[in-house]
Amino acid sequence: MPKMIPDGLSKQRILLVGGGKMGSALLQGWHAAGFGVAQFMVNEPAPSEALAAAVAVVNPTAEQIGQSPPDIIVLAIKPQMADSVLPSLLPAVRPSTVVISLLAGQPIERLSALLGGHDVIVRTMPNTPAAIGLGMTALIASDGVSAAQKQDAGHLMQAVGEIIWLDSEKQMDAVTAISGSGPAYVFYLAETMIAAGISLGLSEQVALQLARQTIAGAATMMAQPDISPSQLRRNVTSPNGTTEAALDVLMAETGGLGTLMRQTTQAAAQRNRDLAHSDKDKNKDKNKDEN
Repeated sequence: MPKMIPDGLSKQRILLVGGGKMGSALLQGWHAAGFGVAQFMVNEPAPSEALAAAVAVVNPTAEQIGQSPPDIIVLAIKPQMADSVLPSLLPAVRPSTVVISLLAGQPIERLSALLGGHDVIVRTMPNTPAAIGLGMTALIASDGVSAAQKQDAGHLMQAVGEIIWLDSEKQMDAVTAISGSGPAYVFYLAETMIAAGISLGLSEQVALQLARQTIAGAATMMAQPDISPSQLRRNVTSPNGTTEAALDVLMAETGGLGTLMRQTTQAAAQRNRDLAHSDKDKNKDKNKDEN
């Protein structure tokens, strides 16, 4: 999280579209970083009291948008709402408005089409831990985004964790497979460890506590930047010991975790590609009907 807000960004008006878990987490992170309440407006059909207190305007009218047009619009809605919500934002979009999208599986080309051809778009892929300020967000900018606007988008997303800029939008499929879906893999790993513990004679509660704290502690160790996961593994593996016996199974060339993880991430990446193509096909069909 940035310790200081750049002067330019501290003066910009921000419209948050969607005040659910991710939108609320972003607001919380922004305020913790020093952003002012007066900078924010939010579009949210059922705002909580906490959300309403964190922004200057809830569900701004066209007149309010006209008087104080946003410099940045952050899309934190569900992807399936894009078709109905994005066109309604057109009155708020000026040529210089930066649109930051958190919508999974929605390519920049499609977002631009729904926004009337607007080309100042930053597509992001945060993951679930962003809700507690520990997320990993990948970003890619359209050609219309300036260096200064990229910097602003990066500062905003750092409010909920770490960020990384991609070289190509095609990499979003891999990002989704590794980082976007990754927390679910870890949760399932915990489930399998709990089930294994029960099969070895532990109670469910004991197995849960062991698995939960083991994964949490290992993750904290892995967050150290000066040591690789491979080195950490080697550090805790004694020759001919219990861990080595277990890893011989997990690291088997056939049927081991490496093979399963490649298959797992390939399936996730392919589904992300399929979803993007499905949306393109819908748009083509819609255009045919309109013509």
